[in-house]
Amino acid sequence: MSIETQKDNLKNQEDSREFFCIVSDAFRVFSRHSSMVLGSAWTFAGAILIIVIWGLTGPMFHYSDTWQLIINTGTTIVTFLMVFLIQNTQNRDAKAAHLKLDELIRALKGARNELIDLEKLADEDLTSLEKQFELVRKKAELNGNDSGGKSRANLAESATLT
Repeated sequence: MSIETQKDNLKNQEDSREFFCIVSDAFRVFSRHSSMVLGSAWTFAGAILIIVIWGLTGPMFHYSDTWQLIINTGTTIVTFLMVFLIQNTQNRDAKAAHLKLDELIRALKGARNELIDLEKLADEDLTSLEKQFELVRKKAELNGNDSGGKSRANLAESATLT
């Protein structure tokens, strides 16, 4: 393959990557704004109003199949689209929370840096870690400590002081 052909291939890949990034950024902005608008009380009130209007028009259309099909089709389409918006928002929120927690783990002395990026571990590894933390919790209980590190006597003393 000639150098010119390789350059053309790289340019085409770069152009398609730029297009994907542009579309991805546009969807991110759209989903963030949509989730703010669609998650408001006004939107909920609007949805209730649409359903009330639809219900009130029932006698006018003799509760026909077409009348029922209108609300069924509308709600199906809205639900289908909302799934993608909600999933995008939840993925971004979860990623941000994981990154914040990873930074806290990294910054704390004595913290195990192996716990960073736990969400990428296999289920078996997560189960193993869960068992380790369960043992730590049970050991703390046997030693008279709660999860905050205070002994039960100190907790009882502070409870009587308040």
